Amino acid sequence: MIRSSAFYLVPVLFAAASHAREVTVEPHPFTIEKSFNATALPENGCVLLQVEPKSWTDFQITTLAAHGTKVAKGDVLVGFDTEEIDKKLTDVRHSLAAGALNLAQAELDLKKLVETSPHKLEAFHRVARIAKEENAYFTQTRRKAAEESADQQLKRRKEMLENEQEELKQLTQMYKADDVTENTEEIILTRQKDAVAAAEFALRMEKLDHTRTLEVLLPREAVTLANNERDTAIAMTKAELDIPRAIELKKIELDGLKTANAREKDALAELEKDRKLFEIKAPADGWFYHGSIENGRWSAPNPELLKSLVIHGHPAVNRPFATFVPTSAKLALVAFLDEATARALKPEMTGLATLAGREDAEISVKLSQIAVSPGLDGTYRADLTVTWPKDLTPVTGSTVQARLLVYQQDATIAVPTKAIVYGPKGWTVDVKLTNGKTEKRPVKRGRTSGDQTEILGGLEIGQVIASP
Repeated sequence: MIRSSAFYLVPVLFAAASHAREVTVEPHPFTIEKSFNATALPENGCVLLQVEPKSWTDFQITTLAAHGTKVAKGDVLVGFDTEEIDKKLTDVRHSLAAGALNLAQAELDLKKLVETSPHKLEAFHRVARIAKEENAYFTQTRRKAAEESADQQLKRRKEMLENEQEELKQLTQMYKADDVTENTEEIILTRQKDAVAAAEFALRMEKLDHTRTLEVLLPREAVTLANNERDTAIAMTKAELDIPRAIELKKIELDGLKTANAREKDALAELEKDRKLFEIKAPADGWFYHGSIENGRWSAPNPELLKSLVIHGHPAVNRPFATFVPTSAKLALVAFLDEATARALKPEMTGLATLAGREDAEISVKLSQIAVSPGLDGTYRADLTVTWPKDLTPVTGSTVQARLLVYQQDATIAVPTKAIVYGPKGWTVDVKLTNGKTEKRPVKRGRTSGDQTEILGGLEIGQVIASP
C-alpha cells in the first residue's frame, strides 16, 4: 500500500493580537492540497507473461532474460526444456496410430458380425429344427419300427432254428432207415447239426440284441434325442439373444474406440499447442521484468517466485511470472489512497508531480478517475494522466510524489482548529468582548487544512478570538 501524506499551502490567515493566545479575524486565501506517492506504470500495451497450457504442466526454465533487460523484437525472454514433452508427443502419436488401426479393425469386425449374424442364427434354428424333427420322428415312428424290426429279427432267428432243426430231424430219420450209414450221410448229418448249433447260437445272440435294443438302446436314444431337442432349443433361444447383443456390444466397443481416438486426437492437439509455449519471445522492442504488473500494482517477485525464476526452475502455470513492457507504451500514474485522501479528490483535478533526484522537472498530472469503493486492502485506486518532460524518461515502476489542489478560496475566514469547540450549542469559538471578557459564539465550520479550519458563518472580520 502506498502511504499518502498531505502538504498544505496555507497563508497566514490571522494576525496576532496583544498576546499569542488571541487572534484577530481577517480574510486570507485558503487552499487545500493533497500529496501522495504514485507509481509510473504502462497505461496500455503491457503484456503479462504466463504459461497457460492445455495439459502439460512441467515447464523447466533453460533460458531466462535478466530482470530489467532491454530487449528487441524476437529476442527469447524465457525458454523451457522440451525433452520430456517431445517424448510424450512421440508416444501419443504412436498410440494414436495404433488406435486408428484398432478402430479400423473394430469397424471391420462389426461389419462382418452384422453380415454373418443372420447366417449364424439360421444355423442355430436349423439345428434346433432338425433335432425336434428327429425326436418327433423317433417318438412317433422310428422307435416303434425299430421295436418291430427287432421282434421280426428275433422271430426270423427262431424260424431259422426251427427249419434247421426240422431238416436235421428229417435227415436223421431218413438215414436211420438204412442199416448202414454211409460216410457221406454222416458228413451231411454233421453239417446239419452244426447248422442247428449255429442257428441256436444266432437265436441266443438275437435274443440278447433284442432285449438290449428294447430295454437299453431305444430308451437311451429316446433320451438323447429328447435332450438334443431341448439343448438345441435352448442354444437357439440363447443365440437369438446373444447375437443381437454381440452386435450391440461391438457397436459400443466401436463407439468407445472412436471416443478414445477422438480424445487422443484432442490430447495430441493440446500437446502440440502446449509445445509452442516452450519459448516466449519479445513481441516488440521493450523491457523485460520479473514479476507482474496487475490491477495497477507493480508486484515484485515473492520468495517462492524468485526461487522458480532461475535456470532449471519451474514457474507455476496459469500465473503471471514476468512482464513485457513495449517501448511504445505510455506511462501513467497509479496510486492507492487512504479513505480521507480519496474522499477529497475528484476526477479532472490537476496538479504537479516530482521525481526524486529530478525535483527541478515539473510534471503536469491530472486525476482521470478514482475508485468509488475501496479494494480488499481498504485503499482507493486513483489513475492519473501525466505529461512527461521531453528530457525526462522514467522507467516502469518509478515512484513520484503527486500534489493536487483540491480546494481553493481567494479570501475566507479561517481560525486555528483548536480554537473551535463542540458543545451543546454546536461548534463555538470564544470571542473577546470590549469589556475584556469572552463569550462563546456559534460558528459554521468549513474545510480544514492543517491546523486551520475555514469558518463559513458566525464570525466577523476584526473580531478577536481566544485560542488555546
